[in-house]
Amino acid sequence: MAVPVAFFAVFFAYPVAGIVGRGLRPDGVWRFGHIGEVLSRPDILDVLWFTLWQALASTGLTLLLALPGAYVFARFDFPGRQLLRAVVTVPFVLPTVVVGTAFLALLGRGGLLDELWGVRLDTTVWAILLAHVFFNYAVVVRTVGGLWSQLDPRQEEAARVLGAGRFAAWRKVTLPALTPAVAAAALMVFLFTFTSFGIVQILGGPAYSTVEVEIYRQTADRLDLPTAAVLTLLQFAAVGAILGVHAWTVRRRETALKLVDPALTAHRPRGVGQWAMFAGVLATVALLILVPLGVLVERSLDGPGGYGFAFYEALRSAEASGGTFLVPPLEAVWNSLQYALAATAIALLIGGLAAAALTRRAGRLIRGFDALLMLPLGVSAVTVGFGFLITLDEPPFDLRSTWILVPLAQALVGVPFVVRTMLPVLRAVDVRLREAAAVLGASPLRAWREVDLPLVRRALLVAAGFAFAVSLGEFGATVFIARADNPTLPVAVARLLGRPGELNYGQAMALSTILMLVCAAALLLLEHIRPDRSAGEF
Repeated sequence: MAVPVAFFAVFFAYPVAGIVGRGLRPDGVWRFGHIGEVLSRPDILDVLWFTLWQALASTGLTLLLALPGAYVFARFDFPGRQLLRAVVTVPFVLPTVVVGTAFLALLGRGGLLDELWGVRLDTTVWAILLAHVFFNYAVVVRTVGGLWSQLDPRQEEAARVLGAGRFAAWRKVTLPALTPAVAAAALMVFLFTFTSFGIVQILGGPAYSTVEVEIYRQTADRLDLPTAAVLTLLQFAAVGAILGVHAWTVRRRETALKLVDPALTAHRPRGVGQWAMFAGVLATVALLILVPLGVLVERSLDGPGGYGFAFYEALRSAEASGGTFLVPPLEAVWNSLQYALAATAIALLIGGLAAAALTRRAGRLIRGFDALLMLPLGVSAVTVGFGFLITLDEPPFDLRSTWILVPLAQALVGVPFVVRTMLPVLRAVDVRLREAAAVLGASPLRAWREVDLPLVRRALLVAAGFAFAVSLGEFGATVFIARADNPTLPVAVARLLGRPGELNYGQAMALSTILMLVCAAALLLLEHIRPDRSAGEF
């Protein structure tokens, strides 16, 4: 535990505490009264209310559209099932900047709906809600569908034999078993939408702001650190409560159910009702997921002289962006790959050690450590990024001018995915195998290399893939610390969208398409090498 604890202390707790301290103790005296002043401001209350209700609405809409998909993937066997499962998961590993850009191409000015029917939904709450459903659809399908596929259907059939109707049998038998998984999925969707940044920043315009967006505006635009510090503490408390409830639902799900092999529960759709549900889910996936991604690709090819690669060719020149970059935007691709590889290595080291520690120990301290590892998913990435700038500028942590700062920030987001992927597999390793190796004279390192590593190798590759994908798309912290001569892909996309002109817009679409293809390729590789379906939480 020593190395992960030290890593989080230096690169998470220290920067966050630094920026909160700057905000609440500007002249060396703590001013806790400022918390009440900030939380009583009408504009801040509007931000808090919007953050809460849009997260609730996004969660409800996601559950409404994704639960039928979870059932279809859990119970139906059909050609192309694995490919469609991978396609559904692509949005989750896409950077939020790309998601926002895709829906901007679909719903914004000059977008597909604008050209066909003159309808624009950008800068409306509907664009934000739809983008959130697009991003989180896979969370429900994977979390709920993964459990649903392992529930014994004979229990529901027995209830029907005893006289219960179809709906009554489902409500009294299947629904109680699924409730912990549905609750866990809902909490994770609520967490991701409550802390939404890139999607709201691009699609919401100045009219809408979540707590995360407001932290960015108060920090970057107004340099109002006291307000940003109060909002950071508020979000920290909310995220901690959400993660606590999520941990409880996960423990309940793990201990209360007896599961069966998923291969025994899947069958071809039968009857008009099942075929109708199957067709409805396919239509939802096509409209909600494939259309936005297809429009993004189409807009990247629709140049001034017709369809072609003009926008992609413009990425090779720094002058084409009108002074937006000091280097050609295409260099952002190479920069992002280098940063993501370094961040993946760091995340594997820290997350692997943390997962091993959680496997070998138990108790409240370990559960607290587990919760600590999840905090970077919900704590303001903007706060972490700005905290890096104001705290990691003095020895022995003078890293502000070094390239490693970006991978360190990205690794903070990658570590939770490594832990969540590795932990169930490590817990499944029979401890007697390690004990037998020790009896035969193997050192702890050799026992790990000869016993654990062969058993968890595939899970390790999956963890590396997830860490790489989320590192590649990290935006909230990187936007502060990426240097102008070494931009990452998400930062480059955001800068291009922030400047007027068709060429800048087209280059943003082209870079977003490149980023989408890289993330999709990483995901397809994960689907090929992923461990057994019963292993892993996502």
